[in-house]
Amino acid sequence: MSIRAVAEITAAVPTVEGAGVMLRRAFGFGKTSEFDPFLLFDDFRGDQPDVYRRGFPWHPHRGIETITYLLAGEVEHRESLGTQGVHKPGDLQWMTAGHGIIHQEMPNGDVQGRMHGFQLWANLPASHKMTKPRYQDISSAQVPEIQEDDGTIIRILCGEFGGR
Repeated sequence: MSIRAVAEITAAVPTVEGAGVMLRRAFGFGKTSEFDPFLLFDDFRGDQPDVYRRGFPWHPHRGIETITYLLAGEVEHRESLGTQGVHKPGDLQWMTAGHGIIHQEMPNGDVQGRMHGFQLWANLPASHKMTKPRYQDISSAQVPEIQEDDGTIIRILCGEFGGR
């Protein structure tokens, strides 16, 4: 594995999205060429259900993939392909918008009222922008884990780590 120097350290910016959900945007809608092919990275968390339950009502996506990973709480998801479900901590939602999809994500906290997750938007290559939309619901139990010698547990959400 190669090691690269840190190019820049920035702070996430408070942002309001959806129907008034407060989140922190690490990057997006700005210097995206520095993160290509990634377009946006949001950290949504809170312990005030009145704020995050407003959620992200029906909205469209096109030409991108959204990858959502949940750490606390639950998110109800529906999309125009007819798929719906509830994501729980450790679950991964991978949605390829392709030529267009409409969906909604409505958060609910855990028993302590906490909600926490991340969402990453990846730009599809030009040759895939008009592909048929698809949705992958990956449960926590399906996410491979590797335990390192020092006890660190790594969850592999995409690709491989250390040749595994």
